[in-house]
Amino acid sequence: MHFGSLLAALASYCDARQHRGKWLLRIEDVDESRACLDAIDHIKQTLQRYGFHWDDEAPRQSARTAIYQKALDSLIAQKQVYPCACSRLQLRDAAIGVSGERIYPGYCKRTPPDATRAPFAWRVIVPDKTFVFHDRAQGKQTQNLARDCGDFVLKRRDRYFAYHWAVVIDDTEQGITDVVRGGDILPLTARHLFLYELIGVTPPNYLHIPIAMTNDGQKLSKQTLAPPLPDDALPVLLEAWRFLGQPQLSPQPKTVEAFWESAPARWDVAAIP
Repeated sequence: MHFGSLLAALASYCDARQHRGKWLLRIEDVDESRACLDAIDHIKQTLQRYGFHWDDEAPRQSARTAIYQKALDSLIAQKQVYPCACSRLQLRDAAIGVSGERIYPGYCKRTPPDATRAPFAWRVIVPDKTFVFHDRAQGKQTQNLARDCGDFVLKRRDRYFAYHWAVVIDDTEQGITDVVRGGDILPLTARHLFLYELIGVTPPNYLHIPIAMTNDGQKLSKQTLAPPLPDDALPVLLEAWRFLGQPQLSPQPKTVEAFWESAPARWDVAAIP
């Protein structure tokens, strides 16, 4: 874990506790090629050291691929998805959408590939429709999927399921009512709303928080060599609290336990920048 992941943990934890909700721990390792058991153990240990206590632990996504496939098979039967054999090289000249990805031009929808030839992905057919939702921190949001991203992938050519499909199925089965996450996912939320509509499920409420950046303007992440969280938790918790625009805690907590005794009650979504 690094400072950026701490922000999401802190915001979601305080929001859940303030509303007397449950806070779930889910290991999103749907891309098994990048999964690491040692890293999972380290994440859990860091959360505990920083004073987090989860109410339930959801199954790892890597153990749920059969469930994702069954849900995808339903869309295949309904002809809501189609196989796509396009490579990144073929899409290099496509326009870039609001999320920074290439807008899919619909090549394989117009000219279906030979589905007996591997590998191919599965893309979902998006409507020419503007999705509107209210983010609890960022306000009214609108996006037209056909214009801004095109038909998007639910299962990749390497046979791993896309984040979008996995989290929507997981949130549905696990009864998630509220999602608190980084603002980098905000441009992807309309895709999730569409998938919920497609499977006939009411979506959760969303709250997107600001993300931590490097000095050169990149998102703080493992890819940008974000340093791991230090052992001394309290100063970093207080720094994360201030980063999220939250009111000063009085009296100033002297221990991690004291921080968590006061922080959830003082949590203020309206103060998030």
